[in-house]
Amino acid sequence: MTLDEQSLGAISAFLATAELDPAALAELRRRFPGLPLSRCDASDVADETPYRSFERCNLYLLDGRDHCVKLTTDPSCATGVVLASKGAR
Repeated sequence: MTLDEQSLGAISAFLATAELDPAALAELRRRFPGLPLSRCDASDVADETPYRSFERCNLYLLDGRDHCVKLTTDPSCATGVVLASKGAR
């Protein structure tokens, strides 16, 4: 399952205003059931280019189509997301 532009737009709109806390993650999981969603600290992916950047977090795209999962900036390859928190958890 790849992500479409409508879903990425909805995720981006949500992240533009939300705190990146457990309630926000639960809401994203509710809105996008089955979507692989991970959270990490921004320092964990400091050498990677985010798909989009927001005040409280960076949004990275996962490409899980092959045997190994990797980050991508290509939305047509995205099968999940990683949210990297810029602040304290």
